[in-house]
Amino acid sequence: MRIEQQPVFVLHTRPYRETSLLLECLTREHGRIGVVARGVRGERSRLRRAALEPFQRLAMDLVLRGELATLVAVESVGTSPRLTGDAALAGLYLNELVVRLTARQDPMPALFDAYARLLLELPGGERLGWNLRRFERDLLELLGYGLQLGGEAHTDEPLDPEASYHYQVEQGAVRCRETDPGALRGRDLLALQQDTMPDKQGLRALRGMMRDVIRFHLGGGELRAWRVLGMALSRR
Repeated sequence: MRIEQQPVFVLHTRPYRETSLLLECLTREHGRIGVVARGVRGERSRLRRAALEPFQRLAMDLVLRGELATLVAVESVGTSPRLTGDAALAGLYLNELVVRLTARQDPMPALFDAYARLLLELPGGERLGWNLRRFERDLLELLGYGLQLGGEAHTDEPLDPEASYHYQVEQGAVRCRETDPGALRGRDLLALQQDTMPDKQGLRALRGMMRDVIRFHLGGGELRAWRVLGMALSRR
């Protein structure tokens, strides 16, 4: 199948055979696709290879056969955000998250649009953690793993902002003691549901909760980006 002028973001690249690259790409109309870029690792292909770096908005012409597509042509679209420091680390985490949680060739235009918006927001800095939590929440919803924040598990009573909860992936928010490991304030769960940024304590608690949820959907696996982020924070 020939695909022309497809909006694309490159999520990951790795060497493929002697002179090619295998790209993991997020496309707007075809979901995540594995793309073979032939002959781009030679010295004469530096400019073409540079166009395939992550975080750039691209338009690609592809030929899709089976699980992999072959790159025919590529061009940049608009101005790409310049990610440095924490924003660059967050971008690498974002890309790994999408690669690990999505299936190839599962079209999700809403995911592509959410990813594109977040890339523009990452350099903002002060809302970096909150923007990542919102994307994680929306990604899980699009994948059919939406968080259950409409009420307490077992009773379906509205969450109490002053109560403490433990979030159990297959059940939802279960009341617990404030001193229990992993306890979350009801107000912070409600903030995530209502799309209102909580305070720093709430953001830290939601980060831990979302890691547990993502880990569950990875079958207990870990993301390499978590270790990289942890090492970066430990050096400060």
